[in-house]
Amino acid sequence: MDIGDSVEEAAFRAEARAWLEQNAPHRDPTKRHKQSSTDTEQDEHAQACRDWQRVLYDGGWAGLTWPQRFGGRGGTPWQAAIFGEEQSKFDVATGAFAVAHGMVAPTLMMHGTDEQRGYLDAMLRGDEVWCQLFSEPEAGSDLANIGARAVLDGGEWIINGQKVWTSGAQHSEFAILLARTDPDAPKHAGITYFILDMNTPGIEVRPLRQITGVAHFNEVFLTDVRIPVANVVGEVNAGWKIAHTTLSNERALIGGGNTAWSIQELIELARHYGRTDDPVVRQGIAKAHSRAAVLQYMGYRLRTSMSRGEMPGVVASTMKLFYARHWAQTTGLALTIQGADGALWGDSALDDGLWQQTFLGQYAVRLGGGTDEIQGNVIGERALGLPREPAADRDLPWRETRGSTR
Repeated sequence: MDIGDSVEEAAFRAEARAWLEQNAPHRDPTKRHKQSSTDTEQDEHAQACRDWQRVLYDGGWAGLTWPQRFGGRGGTPWQAAIFGEEQSKFDVATGAFAVAHGMVAPTLMMHGTDEQRGYLDAMLRGDEVWCQLFSEPEAGSDLANIGARAVLDGGEWIINGQKVWTSGAQHSEFAILLARTDPDAPKHAGITYFILDMNTPGIEVRPLRQITGVAHFNEVFLTDVRIPVANVVGEVNAGWKIAHTTLSNERALIGGGNTAWSIQELIELARHYGRTDDPVVRQGIAKAHSRAAVLQYMGYRLRTSMSRGEMPGVVASTMKLFYARHWAQTTGLALTIQGADGALWGDSALDDGLWQQTFLGQYAVRLGGGTDEIQGNVIGERALGLPREPAADRDLPWRETRGSTR
């Protein structure tokens, strides 16, 4: 593992910081922005993401690690990590392109056809947002149990089914989709990976209002949706392997993401409530600081493995799990510092209830991209060599399993 910046990395960091200074306003490290809760605010956020992505593109900073033949800069993972660290200090919007750049692009580069890789330029420019149509009401942690059906009809596939927990579907032009193409094969073997134009007839997006008041997730209904055969990524019935590429990158994306707060904000909160001398609060802040440092070093480890051309693999699962636990423990401490005020909400709470929103937002982090329990299984099986959890339906035809309704 490489720790700290080399001479080359320090020079790149200085270059990135200088460009950001000229093109973006600084972010106040002691203040957080309120989450977009209304439809109008979310639309504005999505547009701000598009606008900033175009600035990055025009400035030559988009797709840092993408090969030049795909329109990228041809840089290294450590350059992307350093740029992300510097960018986090500025008041810019980036979240709408997390799926496109962090999950779809690596998958299409590895498994897509030349025609499918043609989508990369538009997502790099900020013209097209993508979402992920994987999870279903009966296929969350057991993702291979998906029941959305795809039936071949000449030169098109007809899709029927329901997806859920789809981030940003209401703002997306395209999606990656898993659907079952062979119900008589075992559940992992009969899945195909598709590219879907979200403007195709038969798609209905219904935003899901979360406990925070934000409608970040959606359920998506697919009724006789037609997808050209050219939009199959990889081979028919071989989509599970390709999905692993997407999911591995998703876990690295979540685990390597910036938190919605800083340790300095936690300290300022303790000062506001006059609790900086409280030994329990001081110990809690010290632990939060230690966890943040561990996450930083885990990031170095991930960056080092990626610089060697290695897939994130179990390192991503470890980092994602630790990140989720850090989020839960740190935001819980923030409400403890507030005491009785921690039970307030909205205008009645400090800073319009930003810490309360962040605390409740932990569940999206702990469930999205694979639950804490799933990450534990991955670590146990792939890193520690523990036996797999028993699964009676692993080799059964999907049609005969308990999750199948058809």
